[in-house]
Amino acid sequence: MKYGDKIIRMEGVIVAVHDGSVDMDLMGRLGFLSVPMRMMISDYPLEVGQKVAFNMSFIEQEGPEVNEKYFNNITIREQRRREIARHYNEEE
Repeated sequence: MKYGDKIIRMEGVIVAVHDGSVDMDLMGRLGFLSVPMRMMISDYPLEVGQKVAFNMSFIEQEGPEVNEKYFNNITIREQRRREIARHYNEEE
């Protein structure tokens, strides 16, 4: 990689707490992030509106190759979703 690693503190606000995940809006119009509950560290019960923070670095693409296994799984999942939606719409 041509760039040096730089750790950046990201902050956000919890917008939803689910059984297995936490959704947060990132400060500074940086977007939305949903993480599994097991990644959260807290001494308190998680609630909507609480501030969160984490350290992050830049994301690096490792190369031009496509991981065929993941690509095929994504394609199959999308096809199944379309089939289920089509079947559901036909029943109505």
